[in-house]
Amino acid sequence: MQRLTILNVVGLTPRLMRHAPRLARLVHKPLGGVFPAVTMTAQASMLTGLAPAQHGVVGNTWYWRELGEVRNWVQSNRLMQGETIYRAARAKDKDFTCAKMFWWFNQGSGADWSCTPKPHYGSDGSKEFDILTEPPELADELKAELGAFPFHGFWGPMAGLPSSDWISRATVHVMREKRPTLTLCYLPHLDYDYQRLGGDADDAKLMGEVDACAGVVLDAAAEIGAKVLVVSEYGLKPVRRPVYINRVLRREGFLRVRPGPFGEMLDVHESRAFAVCDHQCAHVYVKDPADIAPVRRQLEATDGVARALNRDAQAELQIDHERSGELVVLSAPDAWFAYPYWLDDGQAPDFARSVDIHRKPGYDPCELFLSGGKAGMGATLMRKKLGFRYRFRSCPLDASIVRGSHGLPPDDPLDGPVIASDGELPDTVSMLDVKSLALKTMFGQV
Repeated sequence: MQRLTILNVVGLTPRLMRHAPRLARLVHKPLGGVFPAVTMTAQASMLTGLAPAQHGVVGNTWYWRELGEVRNWVQSNRLMQGETIYRAARAKDKDFTCAKMFWWFNQGSGADWSCTPKPHYGSDGSKEFDILTEPPELADELKAELGAFPFHGFWGPMAGLPSSDWISRATVHVMREKRPTLTLCYLPHLDYDYQRLGGDADDAKLMGEVDACAGVVLDAAAEIGAKVLVVSEYGLKPVRRPVYINRVLRREGFLRVRPGPFGEMLDVHESRAFAVCDHQCAHVYVKDPADIAPVRRQLEATDGVARALNRDAQAELQIDHERSGELVVLSAPDAWFAYPYWLDDGQAPDFARSVDIHRKPGYDPCELFLSGGKAGMGATLMRKKLGFRYRFRSCPLDASIVRGSHGLPPDDPLDGPVIASDGELPDTVSMLDVKSLALKTMFGQV
């Protein structure tokens, strides 16, 4: 077996490669993407070689009809309805080993070594940041070598370079100490400032930082005799306006809320229609088939909405899966979908002002910004350390501050995802080819 390292540099595009001297040495070209162009869908497509209509990962978030709940960023490997690279490889050779470092779907993946962010939750509502590893003792090994994982650098208003730096060094440690056949490494660094700043982000600075992180992984791959594939999931594009489609649905009488002591809560059971927003894509779940046509007309008449696809139309983008909404909505290129459903910020639910990715009924990039200043966060942190009840209120409610997004197919392949290799690449490559390309690299013809 030939060792292989697959490095996922989120947000990397062919156009940005000129700012990355180490990565640019590799043979590189545009990588055909999938819709929606978001992390979980893209990774599932690369890992299984299937489109969303087959593997079922229709976004980072969707409505689970059987539970009556919206779930975001779920980690179970079983969400993917298809055979993954690492399971296919193990079926070919029982001596195959895999290290899965911060790629999604880590829980239950069967990887020999894996690491992913996973807090501990106390019965009093407290949360302690940590990593989840397989085997469990790998966590102590990595923390002894590298220190605690900088969780606040992975997501939230402090998200930045420290998390990608830690991930790259943790990956190198596992590569050198365990020598896996397949190493999967995920570097999130470009995601942050391109959403915060859009076209004002400093390309040279950001690419220089992530190129340095990638470089240490490339060096380790050379040391253990591993071939290299570099992939990305999407390119980010500047945006100038949020579209609050849940507020549109509420004003038209389709969406219902439950008032309460912690603000208004979305009532998914009694709403005739509601949207689960995910960057520039939204799944709109419509209870009564008779409402699909009027909801579609209303949304397509909304400023910032480009298209609303019914089940038949979803097939053209290979998103026609039972987990998808009765309507799948695409934003205009300069817009994105914000999840808020309340009409008065005084009635916003308490989680709206917090970094709370699992409770919000949709993705919220406002969590990348800081409201109230560092002094307020420091005072809250002190309450936590003293053992008092606390609540971080760091997240702004004004979604117009977001300047970058993704999710739509790119207008120009140079601004979409990229694939790079230290060997030859086919003339054209899509995300659905990554699995077979990886297996061919490790085992020869497949």
